[in-house]
Amino acid sequence: MPVGRVGQLECGLANYAVFSKDSKGRRFPEERHPYRTAFQRDRERILHSAAFRRLEYKTQVFICHEGDYFRTRLTHTLEVAQIARAIGAALGLNTDLIEGLALAHDIGHTPFGHQGEDVLDELMKDDGGFEHNIHALRVVDVLEERYIDRQGLNLSWEMREGIIKHSKRYANLSDYHEEFGNCPPHLEAQVVEIADEIAYDSHDIDDAIRSDLISIDRLLEAVPLCLRLLKDILAKHSRISNEMLRHYIVRAIINYFVDSLISSLHGALLESKITNAQSIRELPDRIVSFPGQVEADRRDLRRFLMDNVYRNVNVQKIAQEHGEKLRCIFMAYCNNPELMPGHFLEKINKGQPLKRVVCDYVAGMTDRYALNEHKRICK
Repeated sequence: MPVGRVGQLECGLANYAVFSKDSKGRRFPEERHPYRTAFQRDRERILHSAAFRRLEYKTQVFICHEGDYFRTRLTHTLEVAQIARAIGAALGLNTDLIEGLALAHDIGHTPFGHQGEDVLDELMKDDGGFEHNIHALRVVDVLEERYIDRQGLNLSWEMREGIIKHSKRYANLSDYHEEFGNCPPHLEAQVVEIADEIAYDSHDIDDAIRSDLISIDRLLEAVPLCLRLLKDILAKHSRISNEMLRHYIVRAIINYFVDSLISSLHGALLESKITNAQSIRELPDRIVSFPGQVEADRRDLRRFLMDNVYRNVNVQKIAQEHGEKLRCIFMAYCNNPELMPGHFLEKINKGQPLKRVVCDYVAGMTDRYALNEHKRICK
C-alpha cells in the first residue's frame, strides 16, 4: 500500500481536529508506518496491552463477580469509546485518536473501583500518592514491556497528553506542566472526558435498576429529566414492561446528552472562531461542556445516583470490605517483598522504591486475582 494512503485516512476532518502528520512525535523516535497513522498505531498498542485486557475483571461500581450482567471496567471502556466516536465523527474530529484515548482512559484503575484507588492513595500519601489517570500514564510510559530497547508502549505525545489531562488534579501536577503545559487539551481528549461522564451516568442507572437498588418508579419520581424523556413512550405504551422500559431509559439518557452536546458544540466552535487544533489550547478553559439546562439535568441525575447508588449502605459496605483486603495485601508485600513475582523483586533490587513497586503490582491486579492473593497471604 502506498505511503500516501496515510494522509488519505484523515481527509475530511475539521480544521480544528488533530492530524497525525502534525503530531509532536514519540519519546523514542520511530519511522512512520506505510499505511497506518500514528494514532491508529497508538490505539492498537493500547488494545493489545496487558493493562487493557485486565479491565475485564476490574470493578466499575458493582464488584464484577456479583453478577454476569453488571458493567466491568472493560465494558464501560467500550461504551465510552462508542459514545466518544459518535460525538467525534459528528464534529469532524480524529476518531482514531478519540478511540485510543477512550480505550486507555481507565487502564490505570485499581481493583475494586474507586475504593481501591482511595486505599492506595492513602497508603502512598508520603510517597507520591496514587491517582488512576497519573498511573495510566505510568502504565503506558513505563510498566508495559513490549520492546527490547525502550520502556512502555511509546505512544504519541497527543495520546499521552489526553491520558494525563483526563485527571481532575492536572492543574496541580506541576511535574507534568513542562512537558504538557497547563492549557486545555485537544478537542478529542475533551470529548472522551465528557463521553466518560455520559457512559457512567447512563449505565450506572441501568445496573442500579437491574440490581434492585432503585426502582423505575422512584427514578421517574425523583429525576424530572427521566420522566420528561419517557413521556411519549409511556403515553403510547401503557403496559410496557419494566425490562423494556429500562432499555428505553438508558437509550434516551445517552441520546439526550449526546445530541445536546453536539448541537451546543457546533455553535460554540463557530462563535469562538476556532481555526485549528492549536486554537483550542489558547482558550481560557475547556470548550466541551453541556449547555446550561442540560448541565442542570446532569447534576440532578448525578445527585440521584450519589444518594441512591454510590452511597447505598450495602454498596459502601462491600466496597469497604474489599478496600480492607487490598490494604492487607499491600502491607503484606511491603513487609515480605518475596511474596511478589520475581521480576518485581528485581525492580526493588535495582533500586526502585519498595512502596512504588508494590503499588504498581497491586494496582494492576484484577478483582479476582486480588481476592485470591488475599486468601494466600493474609491470614
